Order: sequence, then structure tokens, then C-alpha cells
Amino acid sequence: MYLWPNFEQMSIDRALEKRSNDQCEFCGSTEQLSVYKVPETPASVSGEAAAVYACATCVSQFDDENRDVHHWRCLNDSMWSAVSAVQVMSWRMLHRLKGEGWPQDLLDMLYLDEATLEWAAAAGDNRISEKTMIHRDVNGNELQAGDSVVLIKDLKVKGSSMVAKQGTAVRRIYLDPENHEYIEGKVDGQTIVIITQYVKKL
Repeated sequence: MYLWPNFEQMSIDRALEKRSNDQCEFCGSTEQLSVYKVPETPASVSGEAAAVYACATCVSQFDDENRDVHHWRCLNDSMWSAVSAVQVMSWRMLHRLKGEGWPQDLLDMLYLDEATLEWAAAAGDNRISEKTMIHRDVNGNELQAGDSVVLIKDLKVKGSSMVAKQGTAVRRIYLDPENHEYIEGKVDGQTIVIITQYVKKL
């Protein structure tokens, strides 16, 4: 871990405390806060501009794949921060959580200027996400989180009397990050698991 000289560190700590109103710049927590230097920061960015002020929960999950997905719903707000370092880490975390579906919706809305986007992409998270598990429909078409599909046969929903009828459109699907044969989507207001071989991409 990179450490600034003590005198510089104290100055950066104070600047970040002031910038963040002494709370986590991602989830708003006021406990166990610390300075986190953003990895792959360009040489042109230094001091407090190269760091974020974050709680222990956020910091511990930046690089750990065992993440509390629900905790990161906070990105819905933090990604709009005016601070470039916060934008960068929000962009990276959205890519790391992309398989959940909703992060892609946020990425589609998020705008970063050219220099900030280059900084964000320097860690390779967008390339990593492209190598994740590929889900395909019955015709071999690749499925993405947020796609719409149509059922090609009647499907009985386990644990209920519900039958999802052939021809039903399922919109804004989610991808199972651990099994390429499973997706999730809402049918008649109920979220169900669907096997990819029974759907066709719209």
C-alpha cells in the first residue's frame, strides 16, 4: 500500500474530512473512515485529488470479490459526485458488479469526461467484465443484463402454481453471475429464474 509522507498525509486527511463532511464519500457512513488512494492514478493527479474518503466496509470491498451487493446501491447517489476520484471508483465498482443487472443501468447514465474515463478504465475493470460468464439464448445470441426475451415454451414456476406462458415477454433481465444457463426476470410482477435455453432474445 502506498503511503504519503506523514506531514503530507495529515494535510490530505484534513482536506478529505472537509471535502466529505467527515463521512464516507460512497455510502455516507460516519464510522471507521480512512483515506484510500485510488489505484492506477495518473501522475498528473496528486494529493487529495488522488484519493477518496471511505468507510471500512467500502474499502474492504473495493478489491474483494465477496461483496455485499445491496450495500453498493449507494452508487446510485455517489456516482454523481463532483469529485473525479469518487467518480472513478464508482465507475469501477459498477463494472465489478455488472453481472447484477442494475449496475449496467447506472453505467448507461453515468457520464465521465475523457480524462476521468481514461483514469477509471486504467484498472481494467471494463476489460474484466467482458471476460465474465456469457449467457446465450436458444439461438446462441448473447444475452446482456437489461435485455428483453420471450419465452419459447410454457414454464412451471417451482414452488408455486404459476405457469409462465409461451410467448410471454420478460423485460430487463438479470444474469446469474455463477451459472450461464440461468437468468432472472419478472413475469406478472413475480421475479423468477429462467433457463436460457427456453428464451429467445427480442
